[in-house]
Amino acid sequence: MVPFSFAGEEMVLALGQSLYWPREQALLVADLHLEKASYYARFGQMLPPYDSRETLGRVAEAVRQTGARRVYCLGDNFHDAAGAARLEQHAAGMLDALTRVTDWVWIAGNHDLGHVPSGTAVEELQVHGIVLRHEALPGEARPELSGHFHPRLRISLRGRSVVRPCAVATASKLILPAFGALTGGMDAADPAIIAALQPARSALALLGVQGKLIQYPLWQAAA
Repeated sequence: MVPFSFAGEEMVLALGQSLYWPREQALLVADLHLEKASYYARFGQMLPPYDSRETLGRVAEAVRQTGARRVYCLGDNFHDAAGAARLEQHAAGMLDALTRVTDWVWIAGNHDLGHVPSGTAVEELQVHGIVLRHEALPGEARPELSGHFHPRLRISLRGRSVVRPCAVATASKLILPAFGALTGGMDAADPAIIAALQPARSALALLGVQGKLIQYPLWQAAA
């Protein structure tokens, strides 16, 4: 786990793609996209139907590692409106157990059109002056935590190209990588992400590597 500061708050990059907020004893994850495989199976694209189990297992491990008592899911929680209804018994049991042992909050995303089976559903929240929402809002003056873009960083190391999910940040905006097992990614320096981070002159990609925080300027990633 890798500590860093955002908007005057101590934060911790945990389990690669999640964020722990010690003051809130809260784990934040974005873009779970539960039941993505079963969604595609309906249209003939057969994928292993265990993505929800894997994703929820990783959430459970992050909760165990951090000791989190609260979980904020930053939108695109299920892949489609009927996703919650398609949860198979094992995954449904995992989710039920997680929502029993934590204060679980679902924040709405653009994929979230249906009901949630447990926990609390909200459009967005403000916690200690930081806005929690799914997609970064251009012109938002308050500090903001969001997801939506699935940022990842491609860098060259010793002649090899390496791609890693990453957070991206300015002084007042922090976008988390996607946490779901079947989520893809968008280049951290993509114009859509840069636009979401405005003003983005000091935008950084953040990765935790061997217990250290790696900060990579996005202008350099775009070069």
